Formats: sequence, C-alpha cells, structure tokens
Amino acid sequence: MASGRSHVRSNDTEFGFRADSDFVWLTACQSEGAVLVMTPAPGGHDAVLYLPEPVGPGQDAFYADALRGELWIGPAADLADWSSALDLEVRSLDALDAALEAAPSGALVAGAPEPRLPRRLEASAALAVALSAAKLVKDVWEIAQLRAAVDATVAGFRAVAAELPAAVEFGGERWLQATFDRHARTFGNGVGYSTVVGSGPHAPTLHWTRCDGPVLPGHVVLVDAGVEARSLYTADVTRTLPVDGTFSPAQREVHALVERAHRAAMSKVGPGASFRDMRSTAYESIATALHELGILRVSVDEAMSPTGQQHRRYLPCGTGHHIGLDVHDCARIGDERYLDEPLRPGSVLAVEPGLYFHANDLTVPPELRGIGIRIEDDLLVTETGHEVLSAALPIDAAGIEKWVAALR
Repeated sequence: MASGRSHVRSNDTEFGFRADSDFVWLTACQSEGAVLVMTPAPGGHDAVLYLPEPVGPGQDAFYADALRGELWIGPAADLADWSSALDLEVRSLDALDAALEAAPSGALVAGAPEPRLPRRLEASAALAVALSAAKLVKDVWEIAQLRAAVDATVAGFRAVAAELPAAVEFGGERWLQATFDRHARTFGNGVGYSTVVGSGPHAPTLHWTRCDGPVLPGHVVLVDAGVEARSLYTADVTRTLPVDGTFSPAQREVHALVERAHRAAMSKVGPGASFRDMRSTAYESIATALHELGILRVSVDEAMSPTGQQHRRYLPCGTGHHIGLDVHDCARIGDERYLDEPLRPGSVLAVEPGLYFHANDLTVPPELRGIGIRIEDDLLVTETGHEVLSAALPIDAAGIEKWVAALR
C-alpha cells in the first residue's frame, strides 16, 4: 500500500472483483457507495477511488439529509482531503458512470453486462480471501501502528487497575469500562471492540460487554480490552486482576494453570510454526489442568481427540487469532490456511487461553465455581522467534499482585 494507508474493514464492506487481460476493476460497496477502479499499468495498476462528495451549504441535502448533510454532521472531508490521506486519486462518485462508459468494451465482459446498473458487480469471495491473505504479514509501518496500539492499551490497563477501589465503592464494572474507553478515545481512535469487564460470577462469561454489575471484594475482575490506534490498527489484551489486590488460594491455583497454558502456547509462536501448533498446545495444557483438578473425567488423550473435546466445556472459545485492522484479522482465508500455513516474520497474533468455571456448574468443585481467568498477549513473529508486544504487563499471579499494589 501507499504511505497514505487506505484501509477497508471487512465487517462492514462488500467486495466485488472482475478481471481480464485488459482491464481490472474492484468495488468496495459501503453505505456511502465508494467504488475503487483499477486499470493495469506498468508495474501494477492505476487506481481511482470514487466517493460521494460532502453535502455543504447551497445543497438541499445540507439540511435535509441527516446522514450526510453537514448541517447535521458537521464539516466533512472533501475529495482532496481523502486523496491526500490515502495517497490515491479520488474523484466524485458522480463521475463514475462516465469513467465506466470510457472503459474498453472488452473490460465489460469481465463484469456485469450493463455496468451502469446500481449493482455493477457481484460480490467476490475470492477477493475477500485475497485481501485477508494479504494481511497475514504486516510491514514495518503496520507493526509500528500495532506496537503503538498495544502500548496505549497497556497504559489503559494501568488506568483501570488504579480505579479498582473506586469501582468497589460505587462505580462497579461500568466505572472500569468507562475508564478504559475514555483512555482509548483520548489516546487512540477509540476501543477496538466492546470492552469486557467481568467481576465475580461475570468473569467466566466470555464476552461480558454489559459491564453492569458490581466489582466484588474477594473476587477477580477479568478485563479484555484494546485500544484502536488512529490508524485503526487494534490491540487485544486480557488480564484477570484480584479486586482486593491478592488472589485467593483457589484463584491463584486456576491462574497458575492458565499461565502455564499461556506460556506453553506462546512458546509455539515463531517462524515456520503454525497457528494450529499454538492452539493445540494451549488446548492440551488446559485439558491436562482440568485432569489435574479432577474435573476432566476422561483421559487427556481422549479429550484431545476430534470426537472428544470434553475440555472445551471450560474453554469454549479459541486460544488466539491474528490481529491488525480487524481485531480478528485474516479470518477470510479459510480454516486450512489459517490453521496450517507456516507463520512468517511480521505476523501478529493474540494468544489467549483461559478457564471459565461458571457459578452454577456442578461439575466444578465448589471452591472453583465463579472463577474465570484469561491471559491474553499480543505477539509479533520475528526472524528468530517472537516478541511479546504487551510484555509490560505482568503474567504471573505474584507479578500482577505487585503491579496492582503499586497503582493503588
């Protein structure tokens, strides 16, 4: 990509793509109707992005269109602003029909029979896969953006930990959620995803984004949060904090088992290894932990078999994912490639095993019910192994206790 770093989010965009030997064009059909047209050129393609122009004074839509009128939404970037930001030629969407009419007739064979129809091209699954695969390895600029997002996230966790006493007194989970979200909005573009703050019996709920309960003394609070940088690259970090500053014996035991799985999984992240290597290691370590606790009623081997998977009751989610522009990046490439393609330097992964013992789960010993522990770090694959981008946050229980105490 050019230095302007244009981006397209896969969760709110449809793609269309057709090509032949003479002409290539690509559409990114969003609610705003953006269309990118690409034509072959020596060494690559010439690209022109067609965007709707902002609606300013003098146009009826200025006051009549609540979605685009600047009376409603304030000043909006014009085409020159977009061109400068994206390092790309940008024209008015009104000029698109004329551009398509001027295209070589042979180009239309690869697209829709009539290019001036409202839906000019069909969505392309192949393009979604290609764009997803292109994000598997981040370049130097992208890595710097992710590093900055992680650093801001670590600072956000410090702010959250410092507010634990206030959250116990009157603010609850909402107070901690608001603390991180305010930090993310101030030092980045915002949160990369809905912040999870689960205290006490809410901690075992994987995506407790309601954040509407109290923060309970004697319990742990699980915080899963990430700052989205202003470039829209997103971190994803989790720590489970003792509300009173010290883990109970049962909490410490579960935390130690998750830490063991976490470190084992991280050890499998490096060039030439696969995502499956990391995931299988994490699952096996969790299955072993459950067997040691007397919760897993089958052998570890049986649990790890395709028809077993009994350990997944207590770890129903995955154990990691790629991160980048999307918090779950590269997800369109298909399971086979995602799991088994060798990792390369420049890949960035979140690694996040956990154990989730719900308060009403009678298969769990009473002293462990209501404990949810997750540890999540962001790892950059290097030429020789990996770098933990979020290493400024402690992983072990004793380190977390000391860190929390220093922030009170």
